[in-house]
Amino acid sequence: MKNHPRKSGRFQFIQFSIIGASNALIDIGTLNLLLLLFHSNQSTVLLLFNTISYTLAILNSYIWNANITFKRTSEGSTYQRSAFIVQAIVSLVISNVVFIVAHSLFMIMEMPAWWNYNIAKVLAMALSSLASFFMVKFFVFKDY
Repeated sequence: MKNHPRKSGRFQFIQFSIIGASNALIDIGTLNLLLLLFHSNQSTVLLLFNTISYTLAILNSYIWNANITFKRTSEGSTYQRSAFIVQAIVSLVISNVVFIVAHSLFMIMEMPAWWNYNIAKVLAMALSSLASFFMVKFFVFKDY
């Protein structure tokens, strides 16, 4: 293991949140671009768009968090890469479920489409990011 100074959980959460903001820009920006180019209300298409946007954001997350937030415990080992993929899939499932459920509820409320997509996406990002932080900290880059 590399010899980097130990960071407090609070400092790690702040770093994770800053990186999360760049992930959010990628995630919501990609979703909006896809919706602008290929507008759809079909759940399968929305799941595809959400999965694409989330996947781009999670790749960004791995690069930055492995090199900054969890640098002390990041080894780039097969275990860590595999564990990161598992947590990414779990977080993606959370994101997709929250996005589709929120979108469906907002459609019932007859909310304008742009607001519907973006508020549903923000809820999905918030819940999946929170789950992701704890899985990454305690499962992927755990501190022995």
